[in-house]
Formats: sequence, C-alpha cells, structure tokens
Amino acid sequence: MSQVFPVPAGFAEHAHVDADTYARVYARSIENPDEFWRDQAGFLDWMRPFSQVSDTKFDPDDLRIRWFADGSLNASVNALDRHLPAKADQPALLWEGDGVEESRVVTWGELSDRVNRLANVLKGLGVAKGDVVTIYLPVIPEAFVAMLACVRLGAVHSVVFSGFSAEALADRIHDAGAKVLITADEGKRGGRAVPLKVNADRALNSQKQVHSVVVVRRSGADVPFTPGRDHWYDAVLDAAAPWCEPVEVGAEDPLFILYTSGSTGKPKGLVHTTGGYLVHAGTSWRTIFDWHENDVFWCTADVGWVTAHTYKVYGPLLNGATSVLFEGVPTWPDVSRWWSIIAKHKVNIFYTAPTAIRSLMREGEAPVSRHDLSSLRVLGSVGEPINPEAWLWFHRVIGGGRCPIVDTYWQTETGAVLLVPIPGATPNKPGHAAKPYFGIRPELVDAHGNTLDGPGQGNMCFAGSWPGQARTILHDHDRFVRTYFAPYPGRYFTGDGGSRDEDGYYRIMGRVDDVINVSGHRLGTVELESAISSHPAVAESAVVGYPHDIKGQGVFAYVTLKEGFAESDALRREIIEAVRTRIGPIATPDAIQWAPALPKNRAGKILRRILTKVAAGDYDNFGDTSTLADPQVVDDIVQRRRDNS
Repeated sequence: MSQVFPVPAGFAEHAHVDADTYARVYARSIENPDEFWRDQAGFLDWMRPFSQVSDTKFDPDDLRIRWFADGSLNASVNALDRHLPAKADQPALLWEGDGVEESRVVTWGELSDRVNRLANVLKGLGVAKGDVVTIYLPVIPEAFVAMLACVRLGAVHSVVFSGFSAEALADRIHDAGAKVLITADEGKRGGRAVPLKVNADRALNSQKQVHSVVVVRRSGADVPFTPGRDHWYDAVLDAAAPWCEPVEVGAEDPLFILYTSGSTGKPKGLVHTTGGYLVHAGTSWRTIFDWHENDVFWCTADVGWVTAHTYKVYGPLLNGATSVLFEGVPTWPDVSRWWSIIAKHKVNIFYTAPTAIRSLMREGEAPVSRHDLSSLRVLGSVGEPINPEAWLWFHRVIGGGRCPIVDTYWQTETGAVLLVPIPGATPNKPGHAAKPYFGIRPELVDAHGNTLDGPGQGNMCFAGSWPGQARTILHDHDRFVRTYFAPYPGRYFTGDGGSRDEDGYYRIMGRVDDVINVSGHRLGTVELESAISSHPAVAESAVVGYPHDIKGQGVFAYVTLKEGFAESDALRREIIEAVRTRIGPIATPDAIQWAPALPKNRAGKILRRILTKVAAGDYDNFGDTSTLADPQVVDDIVQRRRDNS
C-alpha cells in the first residue's frame, strides 16, 4: 500500500472543499450533472443566458458534444472587465524576464487598456468574429494581451509554441487559415536569443495567406521588416482607441485552436469552444488550487501549451487572481532562479512539471535552502505521472512538508482537469492522481471494452461528457472520432493505461503504447522508471522497449545521475537490483545507458520516440524535433549508443 499523507493540520478549516463537501458535491455532480454544471456556469457573466445545459452523446456514429449551446458571452469581459471596478490598480501579472534585471508589474487596468487597443488594431487589419489569429510569442505579458484581444473580437487564437521552427509555424498557420500573425523581434531563454521574427519571415515565405504581422519589440534587435505587412506593436497600440466593444459570442463558437504534435504525421489542431471551456477552466482552477483572494499563483508552463491556456491564462484571469510569469529557464543564470522568484513575489501556489522537479533534484537542496519559500501553501504537478521519489522531494524540500500536492491528470483534448487530489479534501498518495473532479466519471476497461470494477488496471477511459473537452480536430473530425471515441464506444479513451487501488485512487501508468511486452509480461514504463528512480543516485530515467531476440522486447533504460555520483558498473548493478526488488526479476533492465541529459521539449516532456529509435539502433528520421530544448542532447545519446553497440 502506498504511503498516505493526510490533509495538513488546519488546512481543511480554510479550504474551499473538505472531505465531506467533496463526497456530497461529487455524488450530486454524477447523479444530476446538468444541475451541477448549471450552478457552475453561474460563475460567468452571460450576455444571453442559456436554456439547455448539455446535449452530449459518445456514439462514434453520432457524436455530440454541446454545452450551454444557446447562451452567449465574451471571454475577455469575463477575464478582465468585471474585475476592473475593484482591481484596476492592483497587479494582474508579475513578469520576470530571462535576465534577473528585467521585471514588470502589469495592473488590471493596464492589461485591459492594452487588450482593448490591440483589439482595435486587429479590427483595423480586418480581423472579425470567427477569424483565426496565430500568436508566436515568448512568455511575456503581450502574449496574454494578444490572446484576450482576439477573443474580445470573437476571433479565434492559435498560439504556437515559441520554440517551434519556421516549418512547424508555417504548417500551423496554413492549417488554421490564419490571416494575421502576432510575434516578437526575438525571445530570450537561458541567456540566448530566440529568432522569432526571422523564423516568422521564413514561415511566411512558404505561404502567402498572412497579410499582416504585428511585431512586439522584446529585445530591440535589428530584424527584417516588411513595410505594408509588418507593424510595430508599440506604435500601432499607441495610435489605437482605448476602448473596443466586446463581441457577443455563442457558447459553442470556437475560442481557440491548439496543436498537438505526434511522432509522425500531421499535428492535430484541437478546437475548444467558448462557454463550456471557460466554465470548466475557471471553476476548476479556483477549486483544485484552493485559491483565496490575494494569493499569488505561478504556473511555469509556456503559453504554447494547454496547461498555460487553462491554468495560467484563463483560470487565474477569470477569478481575478495575480499571476507570476517567467520567460526563462529554472537553471539560468543559476540553479536557484525559480526559488528566488518564489521568494521575491511570495508565491502561494506553484504549479510545474515532474521533469523540471527531477532536473532540479539533481542540484541538491542547497540552492533551495538559500531562499525563503515559507509563502508556499499549495504545490501542483502536471504533464506526466510524477514518480514517488520526485513527489517526496517536492513535498519535503520545496513545500517544507506542509503543502498538499495537486497532482493533476488531464490532456489538451480534455481542456481541464479530470483526476486530482483536491487540497483540503483528499489525502495525498505519492504518484497518484487520486480522485475524479466533479462531474467526471472515470472507467477502467479491458481490451474488449468491459468495465473493470474494484482494484485493478486497464485502459483509462471516461464515461459521459464534461464542458471543457475539445469538440473536434480542425479539418479532420473523422480522426477525432477514430482516436478518442471509436476504440471503446460510449466512452472517451485517453490513450493511457491506469490503475485503481483499494481506496479508489487512480494512478496513470503511461501511454498504452508505452507498455513493454517482455516475454509475454506487460510492464508499464512509468512503473519501471519509478523503480529505477528509487535508487538515491538517480535523478531521472526514461525506459523504452527495444527489439530482443529472446524476449521479443527488452527493457532499455536511460539513466541520469544526481550531482556527486559517478557512472560505474557497480552502480549499474545496484540500479538493476533496485528494479528487481521493487517489481521483480521479469522487470530486470536489459540495458542501462548513462545519459547526462534526456531529450525534452521546452515544456519539459521527454521525447520518448527518439529514445525508442536510438535504443533500436535507428539513428535517422526522428520525426518533428523542432520542440527540442537542446538538440545536442540527442547527438550525445546517439554517440553513446553507437559507442556501446
């Protein structure tokens, strides 16, 4: 049985949700979901009230996902205008630049002024309701301004991660049908310049549909400028009117398109609509992070990912919360950068990714102990399952043993959280995403689609709809149906495997296609990685399957060591023994390759498809590598694999 961490003493007394409240509200949300979500929708200001809450059906032949369909509203009004009477002079955004000398405070009034002015600029460039605007910006306040200016007009924003290449940007502009692009001269990351405008120009050279480009002066670098097409952000905003009438938008009208890239093939443009998404994002953010007035919130995700859309932009803004934005990386100019920012702004709620936690674990506790983190009250994890060792370090070293950890499970496709231990209500079990959020009905099913009851493991599915989920893949609704609803009719299939214990806690086992079949035994990579990372020398690991003459598939582990530990055959044997002890002899790694670093994208996710190909001795055609944070890491891993072959 997993170690259980009870709700911290005194926490539940002030939390929005305690254990009794969770049980009562969850039961009501499942018995009468329309009534529950109707109440939740009262959180928003509606221009035209809705009469019907939901019209949903998970039938591959007749898929319907509609929420609050006859209602109308405007996202920017809900995120900005309604907070202005009380908060115009209060901080909305606390921005820290890549360099320690750069910081800005943006008040609610200033943010509203910028949004209205940019909305008028876009209107002058011909942007109207339903049009798509592509945004290619770093983590700067202007990214928030751009997103909200679009939705003020009823336009659809398509944010493209600023680490993407020109080719990847071009593909997404073309698929979305964008006519206007908002970018910057450069971004800054880890002391290096990111050539955003140069990339943008290269992207636009391959297609001619974009007629206008708005360019933010971030670095002041001398960049190419095309008169007539390009417009400096500061100049056009200064000349624009300070008020733009918000456009009334139907609840089922698109709010944004966000692309997820696969290992091969065309990226998926997930379409999220306005009313349901805002209801789910705004109410869940307040609940799962137990936000209270005057709390300072920090989500470390890049604006190009869904984590930032839901729980960095819309969730906090809809609630009138103050958020920290950080442009750089946690290890520059030194490995205590994150902790210094938490101390400076007295951050109360901190939400980040397990890969970042594991990488900072390598540096030890000294960089943390130099800073006062006593303001922290709630910690959060997102992006992939967090292994127990990282969870325990996060809890003890960063949270001082006093902060509950909100281990959230959700996807770009789901829009907002599905499984979560709500602080104040749910005791923590390291590595477990715990219990379903309100209105969410998880199911584990076997390969034949049979529902599994009680403790066990199977395919992670969800029965019944929820307001925040995506409605389609742009231009490819058939793919949307085939991928998520056809495998197990009547359910949404996540593509993940999951387990449920005797207490009803769920644990995500990783992608179903990440399961390794060793001599007929199915082993989850998450379980294997947790076993490897239990060794005190291991900072993080990544496990993949590779061809094995006898077993069919063998276990290939890439292992990154903590500072102060040296690579050796003796250490390799100790790690193997740790796996055998934690799981059993069948899980014994067939190969361990030392890896000073693992290939990750800028969101911190490990690109496992690259590791799988390298393990198999295939060193070519790694698919889309434009999101790699450090391409040199791949070269190093390939060279080590060649040397050991």
